[in-house]
Amino acid sequence: MKVEILPALEDNYMYLIVDDETKEAAIVDPVDPDSVISAVEQSNVNLTKVFTTHHHWDHAGGNKALCKKMKNLEVYGGDDRIDALNHKVEHGFTFMLGKLSVRCLATPCHTTGHICYYVSGNGEDPAVFSGDTLFAGGCGRFFEGTAEQMYQALVEVLGKLPDNTKVYCGHEYTGQNLKFGIHVEPENKAIQKKIEWVQEQRKMKKPTVPSTIEDEKKTNPFMRVHELAVMEHAKQSDPIQTMAALRKEKDNFKG
Repeated sequence: MKVEILPALEDNYMYLIVDDETKEAAIVDPVDPDSVISAVEQSNVNLTKVFTTHHHWDHAGGNKALCKKMKNLEVYGGDDRIDALNHKVEHGFTFMLGKLSVRCLATPCHTTGHICYYVSGNGEDPAVFSGDTLFAGGCGRFFEGTAEQMYQALVEVLGKLPDNTKVYCGHEYTGQNLKFGIHVEPENKAIQKKIEWVQEQRKMKKPTVPSTIEDEKKTNPFMRVHELAVMEHAKQSDPIQTMAALRKEKDNFKG
């Protein structure tokens, strides 16, 4: 499995996923169709599928234009508000991309129809394309959902994926997220170390993705709501209430 990171807009990421064996490819959230087509041509792959994480324009806004330029694309997503949707999916639905297995994970909260795509096969580390549910060091705002739903998404669904799962998220927000993380847990050595790494990456204009599920469990306060230090910071004794308190604080955090 090959994943090409394609920056878009100010801080979005699109991802070209290629099954090395068959050269079949999918694109995640193709908001900039022209750069997608250019990457497909340069890689000499057969683009057959679009994986849409959610309906927001900066993720789904390029679907129609891409489908006009490239015929017969299968557009996957979990929300009728997604442009050009022709394969609506639910939690647990699986299908193949060449020889790679793709499993749809419903993670409603940021939007009610948000889907993450878990891709595995070929004996390599699996990957999850987490859109705006799970970011490196953070999570999406609860625009259409609740703290209970985000807890379910981050802890019960994504948190149960293998630790070596690579996390490809929808935006380059890592630096700002980790500033909040170290505010929540000033003594967390893993966060301190990752902040230094992120600063080096960004100096070189390199992405801070992918992360891993293991790394997120060590550095992401929203995946650490069971940790005593995080609950104490939030002045809560329950992980779901901690999730709600952290999100409220983060929404107003200047850093």
